[in-house]
Amino acid sequence: MALNFFDQFLSPTHLGIPLILIAMIFPWILYPSPTNRWLNNRLVTLQGQFFNRFSQQLLLPLNQGGHKWALILMSLMVFFYPINMLGLLPYTFTPTTQLSLNMGFAVPFWLATVIIGMRNQPTAALGHLLTEGTPVPLIPVLIIIETISLFIRPIALGVRLTANLTAGHLLIQLIAT
Repeated sequence: MALNFFDQFLSPTHLGIPLILIAMIFPWILYPSPTNRWLNNRLVTLQGQFFNRFSQQLLLPLNQGGHKWALILMSLMVFFYPINMLGLLPYTFTPTTQLSLNMGFAVPFWLATVIIGMRNQPTAALGHLLTEGTPVPLIPVLIIIETISLFIRPIALGVRLTANLTAGHLLIQLIAT
């Protein structure tokens, strides 16, 4: 029984073991692994066809330079889909409702995009810190504000994602009481 409405945001544990580890590892058990045989079983063949078709659909709007991101995008989709589907079962826990998991994925990907942008197109990346036609006395202040805004962005997006995922459950609990 919950002591208050916000106990649902706590990371659940059982005998001192955080359930987030079990919830994140369990869906990977459901995926079959390919064998060394010439012919795979039906489930592995169906899985391969699904991944091929899904990656084609995912990369269709991208140019050839964007296809190098196929592996990381497919891995994220395969990871997040069963974890979020796990939350549809009654009395289960969805790890994506935890701020730590969202921030753990948001910060490295944000940092990677900033570093890659600075390395590949430094003038365009730095150009986002200052709008065109800014008066000269405002330039230092605007650059500081935009830099702070750039660093706060993953934190704000992670908190907003966590709040959106948990708002429905909190609303249902409020209505139920």
